[in-house]
Amino acid sequence: MKNPKKEAPFPTKDQVLEFIRESPYPVGKREIARAFHISGDDRVALKELLRDLEGDGTIEKGGRRRLAPPASLPPVGVVIVTGVDGDGEVIARPLNWSDPDREPPRILMKPERRGTPALGEGDRALARLARIRDDLYEGRTIKKLGGDQTAQIVGVYELGPDGGRLRPADRRAKAEFVILPQNAMDAAPGDLVVAEVLPSSRHGLKQARVVEVLGGIDQPKAISLIAIHQHGIPVHFPPAAIEQAEAATEPTLSGRTDLRDIPLVTIDGADARDFDDAVFAEKDTDPNNAGGWHLLVAIADVSAYVTPGSPLDKSALDRGNSCYFPDRVVPMLPEALSNELCSLKPGVNRACLAVHIWIDASGRIKRHRFVRGLMRSAARLTYEQVQEAFDGAPDDLTGPLLDPVIRPLYGAYEVLAQARAKRGTLELDLPERKVRIGEDGKVAEIGVRARFDSHRLIEEFMIAANVAAAEALEARDTPLLYRVHAEPALDKLEPLREFLKTMGYNLAKGTLMRPAAFTNILDKAKDTPESEMISTVILRSQAQAVYQPDNIGHFGLALERYAHFTSPIRRYADLIVHRALVRAYHLGDGGLSDEEMGKLDKIGEQISGTERRAADAERDALDRYVASYLSDRVGATFSGKISGVSNFGLFVSLDETGADGIVPVSTLPDDFYDHDQVHHCLLGRRHRRVFKLGELVKIRLIEADAITGSMVFRLLNPDGTEMPGGRGSGTGVSRRGRPERRRERAEAEPSGMDMPKPPRRRR
Repeated sequence: MKNPKKEAPFPTKDQVLEFIRESPYPVGKREIARAFHISGDDRVALKELLRDLEGDGTIEKGGRRRLAPPASLPPVGVVIVTGVDGDGEVIARPLNWSDPDREPPRILMKPERRGTPALGEGDRALARLARIRDDLYEGRTIKKLGGDQTAQIVGVYELGPDGGRLRPADRRAKAEFVILPQNAMDAAPGDLVVAEVLPSSRHGLKQARVVEVLGGIDQPKAISLIAIHQHGIPVHFPPAAIEQAEAATEPTLSGRTDLRDIPLVTIDGADARDFDDAVFAEKDTDPNNAGGWHLLVAIADVSAYVTPGSPLDKSALDRGNSCYFPDRVVPMLPEALSNELCSLKPGVNRACLAVHIWIDASGRIKRHRFVRGLMRSAARLTYEQVQEAFDGAPDDLTGPLLDPVIRPLYGAYEVLAQARAKRGTLELDLPERKVRIGEDGKVAEIGVRARFDSHRLIEEFMIAANVAAAEALEARDTPLLYRVHAEPALDKLEPLREFLKTMGYNLAKGTLMRPAAFTNILDKAKDTPESEMISTVILRSQAQAVYQPDNIGHFGLALERYAHFTSPIRRYADLIVHRALVRAYHLGDGGLSDEEMGKLDKIGEQISGTERRAADAERDALDRYVASYLSDRVGATFSGKISGVSNFGLFVSLDETGADGIVPVSTLPDDFYDHDQVHHCLLGRRHRRVFKLGELVKIRLIEADAITGSMVFRLLNPDGTEMPGGRGSGTGVSRRGRPERRRERAEAEPSGMDMPKPPRRRR
């Protein structure tokens, strides 16, 4: 009898597409082949068929090369609960939704397991997601994020005509909450408070109860506290973790390589308080490596203090990473470690995990060797100090270090930079806003963070060390968490290609996209009026970088393998890589445990989520600081450029501060405006007026709300006179009467794309 599997006909495109669309999860080529009994030479035909479907834009490839309809949610993601429907079902939405032109799908959360409190409005959770249809998903909670078991709202306590009110700080909140006198906890009008949502009837405003008074909204600390509490970032360490950190002792030379005679130096921002990497370089004396260099990158040995399964380890995993705000740091580790024993301060013994790297004259890594060492930093330097010394203006500290330490660092950097240029990385060097806080705790200045070759030097040394870590662990067949960055999805590439064509730039088509293709366009646009606009549009087309045990390479850096190794004080992913190296090279205690090796995928999912949580909180705080800074200039006129276009309005970035806000479509000159997604513009149907991305504009500041971080502008004529008002298309206005502001650029910012962001190098 013949095998019935061999008689199965080869599927059509429509059949394969239907299978992918009906699957609740993204599927791989192997699953498709199994479903249609495809084997042998037919697998080649299946590969061609899938490539055609990708080219048509009907499916897209995501993480682990799995296929799904365009704009599908990943199988695991962070969600936020938006409410409960009439049937009592918990409704959520994806926390990070990158497409400004599509509404995010609804997510119906499955009931929690017995004994686990139900999710409430405002709660965030890491959840497994299964597609029911394109606009509807089913979710099951993996882990609630933020620690609290009750839905909490951060906002300002105010007095209304009928008693206390809570005005939420989250710009996406749709309504205020009633706070009865017995639930006010002595809060005074204008206080920033944390409140828990109370069960209430479906009619009228919901009630809340104040559980913590954070202080007056006018206090300097208020802005960062809003972001910290709103995003559920853990602030207090468990007592057991504090006790473990404070019991740690200074390292000895036992079991370690002595590196104290090597003049390693740390180079960080002037405001940095923790120093977790030190560098050294010298010319390679090997005659077989003429023009080559020997690098040494020493990283704080956090794994010696934070052991698997310990209280410190559990709290570090819960946080996932440190969070950085203009006025404070919320560290991943207690200060006894992050600012002391694991901080590579000058002149004191510190435990480190170090890698010797030998590169040739073209910057390629020839070999590397990892050691567990004891080091003593020769100096704590800043980026500005190092650059000034190299440029011919050394100070008392850098002068003696110039020839033996600083010049060799730049010499090695030059060949590393050549290697980077040769492999063709994606070079998106967008300006970064910097907020300077004055002695009174208020914003003193907003500017653009300076960027020198000293920044790039450290980045290249860290990249080399990260590549060496991935190579070393692969050579020992040791599981690890890679830092992966997928190539852009086709459904984003085609609109980008069409837009660039309208600007006179050609992004060639092809089955294999390389980052150099984007960099070539950026080079051509350099020093032109549209340069920043093109950089922004290219940035938005990129995928997010994540952590996972399956390697798909790093597209942006044009690297086949890459793992985070250089910041274990700040990132849990780096701690995992350190433990893997300790285990693989038998370097002592604190190695990766069998239990951790079995759940690297879950760890990767969790810390990818906490990384996005931190990035969102940092960005929200920055928005609020900027709005606070400009709040006393409401009514003033500014110059700017259109930085984003959506169906509900225009985003404008101000030249003076880089601050961005929205011009609601309802305030544009009277017409009905269509959103042209290809050309990134709003086009008036009647008068054919066009407002396009990158256009230079004059605006008037109408509203700057430091509590929500939102700013509303009104467009002016080029001479600064008022434009005739209009009803516009009437879309995009929230129920509270305030335009909903979506940050189109948020999904591909440095933490997602791994673009440079000193001093917290997140590559």
